[in-house]
Amino acid sequence: MEQHTTNLIAKKVCWYESAAILFVIALSWFDEILDIPHLLLGSVATPINWRESTFESIVIAIVGGLIIRHTYKLLTRIGYLESILPVCASCRQIRMDPAFWNDIKQFVQERAANEFTHGICPDCIEKYYPELQQKTAANGTEQPPAG
Repeated sequence: MEQHTTNLIAKKVCWYESAAILFVIALSWFDEILDIPHLLLGSVATPINWRESTFESIVIAIVGGLIIRHTYKLLTRIGYLESILPVCASCRQIRMDPAFWNDIKQFVQERAANEFTHGICPDCIEKYYPELQQKTAANGTEQPPAG
């Protein structure tokens, strides 16, 4: 779920960047058509140069597209890296920052509306409790009840 939220944020940022790039292109055309330096600063009037404005618009669009692509890739990578939880291989505590470790059960309970219960996966039943697997097979159920 965290990764999905990050992708939405990345897409939203890219849409804002796209709007800003379109605004810059529109502003350059607005300046070319109205000759803003002539109107506001009293400089010498210049004729409209459609070829120059078209070239500038294309360059702005290419650079903007590269920036948007790079931003999206960076934001999705940051989201992925933020979703990684370092877990102690021995006691299974989660590192919250370099000096603070938190119990995994407490971590999940704080961030989700879930409670912990106990169960045994089929692989562990087969490996550690083969007698339960035989009982389960005799009863016709797939997994023993939670305990």
